[in-house]
Amino acid sequence: MDTATPAVTVALHDGASVIASSGQVDARRHGELLLPAVDRVLAEAGVKLDAVTGVVVGVGPGPYTGLRVGLVTAATFGSALSVPVHGLCTLDGLAYAAGQGGLEGPFAVATDARRKEVYWARYEDARTRTGDPAVDRPADIAAELAGLPVVGAGAVLYPVAFPDARGPEHVAAGALAALAAERLAAGQELLEPRPLYLRRPDAQVPKNYKVVTPK
Repeated sequence: MDTATPAVTVALHDGASVIASSGQVDARRHGELLLPAVDRVLAEAGVKLDAVTGVVVGVGPGPYTGLRVGLVTAATFGSALSVPVHGLCTLDGLAYAAGQGGLEGPFAVATDARRKEVYWARYEDARTRTGDPAVDRPADIAAELAGLPVVGAGAVLYPVAFPDARGPEHVAAGALAALAAERLAAGQELLEPRPLYLRRPDAQVPKNYKVVTPK
C-alpha cells in the first residue's frame, strides 16, 4: 500500500504476480479511502485478511498527513497479523513501474511536494537509484536533469523545468509489491517502515503564543 502521493493505492501480490489491485487519486481522503481499498482488493482476490503473510508500504517521500495514513495502517496490520512490515521508497516504485512500461535509463522521478517543490531522485535504470531522494524547486534542478526523461506528477506540473515528462504519473501499489517481492527473493533487505519526510510538517507550534494559566 502507498499513500505518499495523491494516489491511495493497494495491491495483493502472491510472490509471483499481482492478483488484485486498487487505486484512486484524491489528495484529501487518504484515511477515508485506504481501508475500503484493502477490503476491495481482498474481495477481488477471494482471500481473507489472515491469509496475508507480509505488508509492504511506501515510506515516501511525501507530505506528512497523507504519508502517515499508510504507515500507521501498515503497522497496525503487521501487529494484528504478526507479519513483517517492509518499507520501500515511493519514488523507487514509480521508477520500477516506468521500467515495466518500457522506459530505459537513465531518467529521474519527481512527485509533487507542494510549496512549488518536488520530491525527486535520479535513476540509472528502473531498479537502480543513484542517490538519496531530495526536495527542491523545479527551476533549481532543471539544469541538472536536462535531457533526461522525468517520470511522475512533478514532471507534469512543471513542464518548463521538465519538458520530457513520462508516465506513470502516480505510484501504483502493484509495482511497489512487485519490486519488493523481487528484492526479497534476491535476499535484499528492505527499508524500515518509517516515514521519509525530507522536511518538517506544515503544522507547527506557534511562536510567542500567549500562555493562559488559572489564577
